[in-house]
Amino acid sequence: MKIKNNTGFTLIELIVAIGILGVMAVAAMAALNPFAQFQKANDAKRKADLSQVQKALETYYQDYGQYPAYSVNSGYYYLDPITSAPNVTPAVTTQETWGSNWQPYINVLPKDPTSTKSYAYYSTPDGQTYYLYASLDRGANDPEACNKGNACANLPDGVSCGTGAVCNYGVSSPNVQP
Repeated sequence: MKIKNNTGFTLIELIVAIGILGVMAVAAMAALNPFAQFQKANDAKRKADLSQVQKALETYYQDYGQYPAYSVNSGYYYLDPITSAPNVTPAVTTQETWGSNWQPYINVLPKDPTSTKSYAYYSTPDGQTYYLYASLDRGANDPEACNKGNACANLPDGVSCGTGAVCNYGVSSPNVQP
């Protein structure tokens, strides 16, 4: 008589192994929280973008002795940079939208990574102060957000960071706080 020696896994053993792997996968997803990671990444991009624009604005100020004016178009604030030569009173301004070229100060004015949000720029009429705002996804969970995730204290009336977005992060000229 021959004894048949079967090797392999039974159906029960496979189901138990798959169940354990499933529980481990769910626990890993809960620990990593990919949605929060995407929010952190977008917020880091916003902060880096505003830092780039801030550097460009300071270079612009060195050339003209004032910051660019702003204009409102569909609720978004755009830079109106001076187009004439440095140290010459400008006769013409052009509107530079987020995502467009603004040479020689910055290759491209960055756009918010979310289509429903936008960066907001505001300058005082004398051109000696500017404010630059963004809406962070993490709001109160970000230690650099204004007022625990609420709108920044010096936010001028009517300034918007997009549809339903709160301008809760800002940078400004060195002479004021955002």
